[in-house]
Amino acid sequence: MKERKFLTVYLFFLTILLSACGTSTPVNAQSQPVSHAAFDQQLKKFVSAKGDVNYKGWLQERSGLQRYLKLLSDNAPNKKWSREDQLAYWINAYNAFTIERILMDYPVKSIKDLGGPITFVNTVWDQKFFKIGGKDFSLNNIEHSVLRKDFKEPLIHFAIVCASASCPQLRNEAYTGAKINAQLDEQARQFINDPSKNRISGNKAQLSEIFNWFASDFKKKGSVLQFVNTYARTPAAPNTKISYLPYDWSLNGK
Repeated sequence: MKERKFLTVYLFFLTILLSACGTSTPVNAQSQPVSHAAFDQQLKKFVSAKGDVNYKGWLQERSGLQRYLKLLSDNAPNKKWSREDQLAYWINAYNAFTIERILMDYPVKSIKDLGGPITFVNTVWDQKFFKIGGKDFSLNNIEHSVLRKDFKEPLIHFAIVCASASCPQLRNEAYTGAKINAQLDEQARQFINDPSKNRISGNKAQLSEIFNWFASDFKKKGSVLQFVNTYARTPAAPNTKISYLPYDWSLNGK
C-alpha cells in the first residue's frame, strides 16, 4: 500500500516537472495584442496621403494583405488587451477586410455593386466572408455588434472606411493602441474640415450623411452640431439648420 501511494505521488510530481519543462509549447497568441506593422507597411505603399487607394497595385501583392488578415483571424482580442489595443484591432480589421473584399472582385466601380440578391444577402456589408476567432463575421458585425455596441466611441465613424469617395479618407498608417486616441482625433478634424465632405459656415451646415445615419452616436453629449463644432475650424452658430450632402459611393481609388 505504501509503495503504491509513493508511486502515485512520484508520478504526480513527475507530471508537473515534465509540464514545466515543456517550453516548446506555443504561447497563446491571443494573450498579447497582435502587431499591425505588416498592414502599416502596405498602407504606406498603396494609400496616398490624401487617402486614394491603389487597388490595382495592391492586387499584385494581395498575398501580403491575406497574411495579415490571417493574423487577425487567428488572434481575436480578449479582455487581457487594453481598450486601446482592442479598438485599434477592430478598426484595422474593418479596413483591411474591406480592402480584401474589393480585391476579391476587382475591378469594381463601387463597393455597393458587390451586394444584392446574387449573394443572397441584403448588402456587401452583411456578407460573412471572413472569420475571427473561428466565428463567421461580416463588416456589419464589426461596425454595429462590436465597435458601436462595445466601445460607444463616435470617433470610429471617421476611421472605418467603406471604400467610397464620400467616406473618411483611409489613413495611410495602421491604428495602434499606443496612438489610437491621437489618430482618431486627427481623423475627426480632417474629415469634418474637408469641404468635399462637410461644408460649414457661420449660419450654414451641409454635413456628411454619416452624421444623419449615426446621429444617435453623436448626440450622446449634446447635439450633432455641438459635436461637429468641437472639431470644426469655423464653428457654426447654435441655431444653424443642418442639411446633408449626397453620398458618393464611387470607389476611393483605382
